[in-house]
Amino acid sequence: MNKPVAPTAYRLSHPVDPRLPELNALFDQIAVGAADREQERTLPFEAIDLIKQARIGALRIPGENGTGISIRDLFDIAIRLAAADANVAHILRNHFTVVEQLVRHPVNGRARDWQQAVLNGALIGLATTELASPKVGNVAPDTTLTPDGEGYRLNGTKYYSTGTLYADYVLVRFSDPHGTTGAAVIPVDRAGIEIVDDWDGMGQRLTASGTTHFRNVWVERDEAFPDSTEFGYGVPYSNTFAQLFLTSVNAGILSAIHRDAVALVRSRHRTFYYAPTERAVDDPILQQTVGEISAAAFAAEAVVLAAASALDVATALAEARDSKAGDAAHRAALLAAKAKITVDELVLRAGSRIFDVGGASATRRGNNLDRHWRNARTLSSHNPVTLKARAIGDHDVNGTPLPAKGFF
Repeated sequence: MNKPVAPTAYRLSHPVDPRLPELNALFDQIAVGAADREQERTLPFEAIDLIKQARIGALRIPGENGTGISIRDLFDIAIRLAAADANVAHILRNHFTVVEQLVRHPVNGRARDWQQAVLNGALIGLATTELASPKVGNVAPDTTLTPDGEGYRLNGTKYYSTGTLYADYVLVRFSDPHGTTGAAVIPVDRAGIEIVDDWDGMGQRLTASGTTHFRNVWVERDEAFPDSTEFGYGVPYSNTFAQLFLTSVNAGILSAIHRDAVALVRSRHRTFYYAPTERAVDDPILQQTVGEISAAAFAAEAVVLAAASALDVATALAEARDSKAGDAAHRAALLAAKAKITVDELVLRAGSRIFDVGGASATRRGNNLDRHWRNARTLSSHNPVTLKARAIGDHDVNGTPLPAKGFF
């Protein structure tokens, strides 16, 4: 089950960049051993180094040295990367979110430095979540940024810092002494930062979604900035990109389930005595199951890319300061929520049905096929499908806008 996959398995359906042959080869390389890494809990530093060398993190940056691809094409790539290794794709989620909100169009000299670092291969992690608030998604952090001479001191503890262990920089949410919220981007090797790999979830085990401590960390004046319309956290539906990225990882997992289901049927040398055919590959029941998983994988990719196209429209209107930008952002959030509901259901069902084509031997720990369901279930739990569905129904029935913050 852990053999290299043929290069065509990860070929992008919508070519966007002359480096695509290299991307295909890169994803094939990352796919090799992904199941073993997950089972043995071998953190994918080598895979992330390959990502950095290929400067995948700069795909959305426009200009001479950047590729400047569309959001739709980025999510197309994210799905393929997640099919190769869901952990590696998830690690990049926070990086692309920060790039989208802060680095693509830098507003000052420091932000231009961050952009150049990303163009050179650097990755940016995220440290936002805290556990003191009784409501998940509260934007008023307890982490403090206090003046100290020509700069600041940062103190606090963050949780679920996905990807930060592999990153070069980290974006940290804070409140200042006046209650103003904002964020700072600082190098992860700065004195006083401790990244703890204590994530013990049943899935996405290699994302290092653990605890990050900031103890009297020095912050330069131009490394910190308050929330505003120039930065995503001050804009309604600014989190849609991040939420859809999670869904794209689940769509990639569904693609991996289909890939492994095909391989599983092809590898079967035994079948039940009452099976309709002598060979498993000729069994119409197994063929039907694989076909239904294949259709689910297609549907998952389609809905993610449709929502990503809506994000492209919303982003273009926002950058043009068009009066229709707000409506477009709401529509993108609505489609992203619908995509999540659809993809989560499909991938969780497929993660169980893969065992229908393999029999009891497919449950062997060495195959590690249960990782698909575990990873998808972990990702889908990041925000409840039920609350998303209720908000969509309220919008459809009563015209109520979706919540503008947090997980929309």
